[in-house]
Amino acid sequence: MSDQPHISIVIPLLNEAESLPELHDWIRKVMVANEFRYEIWFIDDGSRDDSWEVIERLSAQDPGVRGIKFKRNYGKSAALNVGFEAVSGEVIVTMDADLQDSPEEIPELYRMVIDGGFDLVSGWKKKRYDPISKTIPTKLYNWATRRMSGIHLHDFNCGLKAYKQDVIKSIEVYGEMHRYIPVIAKWAGYNKIGEKVVQHQERKYGTTKFGLMRFINGPLDLLSIMFMGRFGKKPMHLFGLIGTLMFLIGFLLTVYLGAEKLFYLNLKIKAPLITDRPWFYLALTTMIVGVQLFVAGFLGELFSRSSPDRNSYLEAKRI
Repeated sequence: MSDQPHISIVIPLLNEAESLPELHDWIRKVMVANEFRYEIWFIDDGSRDDSWEVIERLSAQDPGVRGIKFKRNYGKSAALNVGFEAVSGEVIVTMDADLQDSPEEIPELYRMVIDGGFDLVSGWKKKRYDPISKTIPTKLYNWATRRMSGIHLHDFNCGLKAYKQDVIKSIEVYGEMHRYIPVIAKWAGYNKIGEKVVQHQERKYGTTKFGLMRFINGPLDLLSIMFMGRFGKKPMHLFGLIGTLMFLIGFLLTVYLGAEKLFYLNLKIKAPLITDRPWFYLALTTMIVGVQLFVAGFLGELFSRSSPDRNSYLEAKRI
């Protein structure tokens, strides 16, 4: 019999020492009841409380517990990325450490991936216990993401998700892209994306770690993903096209101004100076910008392969 875990659970955390023992016991109870081989990866994103000491104690008690600790706070995306690199299970489940995600959902998520054939299953917190200041922007971003990505999920940012191992080994999560992992997976070729209504618990300990900046970073991250998905491997298709069009517009305006000048001279009519015409400066500007965009497309082609060590700056230790 293979020793490969059925389920690897990746839990990024920041200052969640109070909730970790209860969360671990809850997960372990569910795993044992369903006879799953499992591993739990706690990714400590630079906590300033006793979170790492708690993880070390849990690891000593339960051989299925693993931990990675960052020397400083790098963000949830970086935590998920190193967790994805470390896991070995058939199905990878991500969840938050604040006890708002229920481990009772994991068995059904596992079955949807293994038996249902889904590449990715995202949780949908249909009934939320968050303040209105969070729920309204969340609904807006989910609507915008659905329209732009063509993925019909209600809750893209739900921390409770399940993946085939192939999916998380084929993608890279960086910056603050964790909100849009389903979009990243789709652009990587994984199109069978499902959704499951999941329980949302009220926060029992601590406070939320996400501030107002998420309302600014969220749309910017989405635009970045959409751009990289469409043109990341073929930047010339965008910059080259726009640059060529702009250059042609400028060139045609230049031809028009030159032809008009020759026409006036042929009729021996005093013609205005070309440099006195606003069209001259428009033509000059569009030609220059067009050339610059075209060159940018060429340079983009040279660097179209993403750097393989984008996350190599992360300093961490593990148990």
